[in-house]
Amino acid sequence: MRRLSDVTLDQDPLVLNSATPVVEACRRMSDRRTGSVAVVDDAGRLVGIFTGRDAVGRVLAYGRDAATTRLGEVMTRDPETLSPEQTSIEALRLMWDGGFRHLPMVKDGKVVGVVSRGDFRGMEFDEHERERDLWEHMR
Repeated sequence: MRRLSDVTLDQDPLVLNSATPVVEACRRMSDRRTGSVAVVDDAGRLVGIFTGRDAVGRVLAYGRDAATTRLGEVMTRDPETLSPEQTSIEALRLMWDGGFRHLPMVKDGKVVGVVSRGDFRGMEFDEHERERDLWEHMR
């Protein structure tokens, strides 16, 4: 089974400070064609994740001003994380169990990637689907 480091080689995750305005984060997400931002503190440690779902559900749905709302106010705090040494199946399990589409990958306290469901195709995805179906039948 492939390790996450093999799946996400040469990844350059979008990482922004928690004081960044939501409008800037959304522009950067659009420019980079990515669905998430890893949010870090001033020391570069992961403190949260902000996704397109957060933009809709925590900003737009409540009429908040995206120009004045900061990522730190609307991000998902202390998200689950993965290490590059974990396998792709482990990542898919965690995403499925937690209902996540994006998970930050951290090594030595620093964000080195963000794994998304869309990163997985083929064998890993098929294996996870088989596993999920088996669990559903066992309930």
